[in-house]
Amino acid sequence: MTSPSTASVNAFIGLGANLGDPVTAIAEACEALAALPDTRFVARSGNYRTAPVGVSGQPDYINAVAQIDTRLSPMALLVALMDIETRHGRTRDFTMAPRTLDLDVLLYGDQQIALPGLHVPHPRMHQRAFVLVPLAELAPTQEIPGIGRVDQLLAAVADQVIAPLPRAT
Repeated sequence: MTSPSTASVNAFIGLGANLGDPVTAIAEACEALAALPDTRFVARSGNYRTAPVGVSGQPDYINAVAQIDTRLSPMALLVALMDIETRHGRTRDFTMAPRTLDLDVLLYGDQQIALPGLHVPHPRMHQRAFVLVPLAELAPTQEIPGIGRVDQLLAAVADQVIAPLPRAT
């Protein structure tokens, strides 16, 4: 399940939830990321509250971004993330359904990947404050391949409402 190369890749994972206890789900997902084989958990952003995008009548989301170094291939990482989601009760009833946990591969090194079920950089991540703001907390000068630097993309999402949650002490 690991990549044939021994070099690890710096990857960023988007975390979100709007059902159950999202803050706990995100914390537990970070623990699960840290436990993945051939993976080192590097850092995580704070949590942010955002309104659902493209749908109404759902609870607000709590979002964060985690940074990992991994030797898992992109597809192996995706499979691992989907397994973590499933263990947290994620169902895929319909597009844009509310979620107990949503994990997305945002960036996988400087690679651009287009495979069935996996597109990296994650589509539209550069248009979403709930991705860019927590990502900027970890890596403001990170380049999104083919799009631009995180800190330079923030202005385009400045009109989107995003509120940091207090950090647990």
